[in-house]
Amino acid sequence: MKNLRAETGSGAIELGNDRIPHSIQPQSRRDFLFQAGGGFGSLALLSLLTQDGILSGRTALGAEAAPSIINPLAPKKGPLAARAKSVIFLFMDGGPSHLDTFDPKPKVNEFAGQPLPKSVERVITPMGVSENPLLASKRKWKQYGQSGIPVSDWYSHVGECADDLCVIRSCWANGLNHVGSVCQMNTGSILAGRPSLGAWVTYGLGSENQNLPGFVVLLDGEREPPGGSRVWGTGFMPATYQGTRFRNGKDPILHLNPPDGISGPQQRQQLDFIAQMNRKHKEQRPQDTELEARIAAYELAYRMQANAPEAVDLTKETAETQSQYGLNETETAAFGRNCLMARRLVERGVRFIQLYSGSGSQWDAHSKIEENHTKFCRQTDKPIAGLLKDLKQRGLLESTLVIWGGEFGRTAMSEKGDGRDHNPYGFSMWMAGGGVKGGRIVGQTDDFGLHAVENRVHVHDLHATILDLMGLDHEQLLFQHQGRPERPTVNEGRVVEEVFT
Repeated sequence: MKNLRAETGSGAIELGNDRIPHSIQPQSRRDFLFQAGGGFGSLALLSLLTQDGILSGRTALGAEAAPSIINPLAPKKGPLAARAKSVIFLFMDGGPSHLDTFDPKPKVNEFAGQPLPKSVERVITPMGVSENPLLASKRKWKQYGQSGIPVSDWYSHVGECADDLCVIRSCWANGLNHVGSVCQMNTGSILAGRPSLGAWVTYGLGSENQNLPGFVVLLDGEREPPGGSRVWGTGFMPATYQGTRFRNGKDPILHLNPPDGISGPQQRQQLDFIAQMNRKHKEQRPQDTELEARIAAYELAYRMQANAPEAVDLTKETAETQSQYGLNETETAAFGRNCLMARRLVERGVRFIQLYSGSGSQWDAHSKIEENHTKFCRQTDKPIAGLLKDLKQRGLLESTLVIWGGEFGRTAMSEKGDGRDHNPYGFSMWMAGGGVKGGRIVGQTDDFGLHAVENRVHVHDLHATILDLMGLDHEQLLFQHQGRPERPTVNEGRVVEEVFT
């Protein structure tokens, strides 16, 4: 053993002419027992974490993780008892006025034309402290159903479904402008870069239909909401979970049809070759789960070519159903088509569907609120009521959570004489179906609809409640990002149990 020489500087030892790395140096019995003991402890910890559903950063907590390694969109079961299987989020882009739709405030009309009473705290708006006079609401209100929930004449058709609605009048958020507020209502943060709620749901539960996307976005025009596709994106998650935008018109899904001259068998052969090359590439990189996601995306696109055309073909619906959604009326046709398509997608197991009304902040009524909201309420009232009634008639409302709202509400004070400014401090949203107890009102704002004052519900609370209804625990649904466990509610939020108890 005379030739045995330690090289502390080079990180190796020499034995004759052979160089042996430190990783295979002889160990003392004490070191061996110490490392082995640590290994056994890790096995025990892994077993406990697996039982609790806590796996790697690519796996949703509480989900059946093994299939997602092969197919990230494979259906999974959440850790909680799910009340809803699907979500339809009706997003009124620009901020609908809660004072003129679902939260009547007689005091506003009583003091109309006057400044806000001194006893009421002035509201900070994007323009500063508002001293503008109060703007009267011209709406007529009616109490609907056995519950007697008041709904304005702008939403008279939805009012007929009042006993299915849970109106949350005490919502609040952090953003003042549209970009940050739309981002927060979709992702939980006013800053871009986080996954959208639909992405979290798809990540946690996968998709029941492997021939369609798990998360679909439907716009009522060519304009996108503030922030564009980031508001239905995945942020730091793999792109597999992002929303797939369907277009209006004859071909809702872009690039669905194969190129001219390419037959089905040819395309299948091409995809098989690509998959073979990807898997060969992956053999050298077993930790790279992005490759499996890419393979799954190719396969999903191929399967969609055979299944998606039937799913989006609204001509298969009866004339009565099309009329129920307002497809035969010019004003309601566009949003009605999206509502009807949402119902068809829910029937086929799509997990999360988001419908935008007035994409591009068109509900933003800083002036001429009567003209603006009359237009957009007219476009959405009948289709939304048709959706609720159709889901209920088909037995789908029990398993489908329908949500209505925007990024914030509007102030009681006037702006530009006949409009209302942004109000993130107190506004209304409602939920229906999916385990929600209908015919009730949760929380309230002050006498002028400015601030949520009772049972305040933040955006994080809304998201936590939606996830809970879907069978996901917002505190356990984790994604490891740069060594940090990220949650959909950004380490905040509570489940608003009054919604379903």
